[in-house]
Amino acid sequence: MSTGNGQSTPPPSNALATTIKPTDLRGILKYVPRFQGQIFIIALDGSIIADENFSNLLVDVAVLRSLGIKVLLVHGIGLQIQELSTLRGVPITDAFGTGVTDAATLDLAIRASSRVSHLILEGLTQNNLKAVITNSVRALPLGIIKGVDQQFTGKVERIDKDFLISLINEQVVPLVSPLAFGPDGKTLRVNSDLLAAELAEALQATKVIYLTPHAGLEINGELRPQVAVGLLRKVLEETPEQIPEINRSKALNAVRAIDTGTPRVHIVDGRIFDGLLNEIFSNEGVGTLIYGNDYQQIRKATRRDVRFIHSLTRAAVKREELIYRTQQAIEKNIDQFFVFEIDENVIACVTLIFYPDKPLLAEVGSLYVLPFYQNRGIGKKMVDYGCLIAKERGVAQIIALSTQSFGFFTNTCGFEEADKSILPEARLKLYDESGRNAKVLTKSLV
Repeated sequence: MSTGNGQSTPPPSNALATTIKPTDLRGILKYVPRFQGQIFIIALDGSIIADENFSNLLVDVAVLRSLGIKVLLVHGIGLQIQELSTLRGVPITDAFGTGVTDAATLDLAIRASSRVSHLILEGLTQNNLKAVITNSVRALPLGIIKGVDQQFTGKVERIDKDFLISLINEQVVPLVSPLAFGPDGKTLRVNSDLLAAELAEALQATKVIYLTPHAGLEINGELRPQVAVGLLRKVLEETPEQIPEINRSKALNAVRAIDTGTPRVHIVDGRIFDGLLNEIFSNEGVGTLIYGNDYQQIRKATRRDVRFIHSLTRAAVKREELIYRTQQAIEKNIDQFFVFEIDENVIACVTLIFYPDKPLLAEVGSLYVLPFYQNRGIGKKMVDYGCLIAKERGVAQIIALSTQSFGFFTNTCGFEEADKSILPEARLKLYDESGRNAKVLTKSLV
């Protein structure tokens, strides 16, 4: 940070108080019970360590630790190896630990890693955080692939998770470099993106956060704020060229991390001031969130969600898109609600109502998606999920009533307009009493 006279001063020890405004705290503190005690794997590209925002990132790490979030840092050295190669006039065979590592490249990797690890330790020390460089990763030589000896490039064999957990529990930040140790104790070069995914699996981490010099993950030239892992996997398998080569490694290892149990992976621009905190502690985020299967983020609502649902739908009620419901009414019928979460924030809801006197009929309603997340397929996903649950319960026909979004139901979700006579008697009475003259829509589930 800088003072008013332009001179630099080290960040103060109370990072939380000095980097976050009191008005920000209200937004952040609601996340604390959700994330407290969980493990985040933060992977820093070598270029981010060389960026002017690097010291701010370490303050952000101190903020996470002060909130009771457990953190492990992994770093890359691609930029530093390339700079050393140029400075010393030593050709390298690979900068990122994904290709052949010859003896000269390994020597530069060891030197680069030592320097980068020291810079991180220095920054963590300035923020009054205990940290230690570990030898917790064991590896085996990658061997010969398609006839080419990969020499000193390694693949992770095992991670000493007990050692890492013991450090974390002692309030120490473990620092893992992109170097591992073989059966003979000799050094092998490993890719830091893969290493982050492997560490997340071993430690059952809640998040992997890749800090890169890019705004997020682009697919076919479009920056994606969020991507389902199924879609990302399909792109990587069928049209990998749609993802820029510089981020393909992170995309591949994001899929790997989610497939092995990590719920969420973030790709964030590490050059943005407060970018790390904004990605974690805001609904919108600033980078790309990669999440599990299409319906993984949908769950049954609980009483804890009543206030969020009421707040979520308030704007739609004012526009007469939805019928007004008190918090008490929502709580009374909370078993009818499903919510969509992104990073544990409720950003959409829908109801699914069954009719005992007409067991072959169900109704989806109260569909609402926060404006920031509209036009991303979430509304359709919520309706499709309702249809799936209804079909599993033996329902043959599902209905929806809409005054302003009937085009969405017909054009996007495959509903057709129907006469109100298909409504159950009690529902028809409510329909007539409301005076809203909503269109009645229906879809066969058979």
